[in-house]
Amino acid sequence: MDRRIKLRHLQAFVEIVRCRSLKRAAEGLHLTQPAISRALSELEEIVGAALLVRGRAGVTLTPQGELLHNFVQASLTSLEQGLAGLRGFAPETDTSLRIGALPSVAARLLPQVVLEIASVAPGLRLNIIDGSHLHLTRLLNDKELDMVIGRMGEPEAMRGLSFTQLYMEEVAIVVRPGHPILNAPDLRRIGDWPVIYPPQSAAIRPIVRRLLISQGVALPHNRIESVSVGFGRAHVLGSDAIWFISAGVVAREIAEGQLVRLPVDTSATRGAVGLMMRAGDPDTTERRLFAQAIDRVIRRLGLARNV
Repeated sequence: MDRRIKLRHLQAFVEIVRCRSLKRAAEGLHLTQPAISRALSELEEIVGAALLVRGRAGVTLTPQGELLHNFVQASLTSLEQGLAGLRGFAPETDTSLRIGALPSVAARLLPQVVLEIASVAPGLRLNIIDGSHLHLTRLLNDKELDMVIGRMGEPEAMRGLSFTQLYMEEVAIVVRPGHPILNAPDLRRIGDWPVIYPPQSAAIRPIVRRLLISQGVALPHNRIESVSVGFGRAHVLGSDAIWFISAGVVAREIAEGQLVRLPVDTSATRGAVGLMMRAGDPDTTERRLFAQAIDRVIRRLGLARNV
């Protein structure tokens, strides 16, 4: 946009069209008539076209003015809605957003997203629930949640929902430091130890199952099926259990050396993590603000490169 165009030019233009009179428009904007006339003349000079025609019945738009007016009015309306939205999230307000998050998202993204929201809209209260994909999508369909962040599920579980991809994520297979399997890492050996395996309600279960089938590995008999992150961390650190879990859940523990990822190829488990909403739900200011906060955190973590 031409940097010579100022907000006062656009406000004057829209108000003149609304009032059909320079005099009434000047009164509405608390300006003198020469000042609003000058603003209009400056705008016409910048765009290189006459925008209004003055007549006895008032002012009317030229074809060029009609084209510009549609865009200017929409822009000013959007700006006002944005400002009103921010004012609506002041600390003294009581606005809430109900978020469902799969464990990988709750552990990796949400702490930083919460800080982003607090800095921009301290009056927006977040109600956060984590759990399995099946549980959260049911709550979303029942209108007990506004949004869910997690992996795309099977088609049946996604019925009636929209999905916006954010980034890609693999399943990690992790153990404690010093685990015997690290001496000869091989996916076919996992049955020699207890396995923490995703239950039927987990979005990653069919992905993990396909990985094992592709490697000729049977479903582990000695397995505990759980999506509990707290249990998984504690049990793996205190035993020889092997844990199949989304990489985001244990990214920090792996980076700090508390857990070790088995050096086996799990690229086949890569899947989309995204934002789920009910199809047809309105794009509210609260949801837009939350989505923008997620985008900023994803870029900061470098996850956007995996999309």
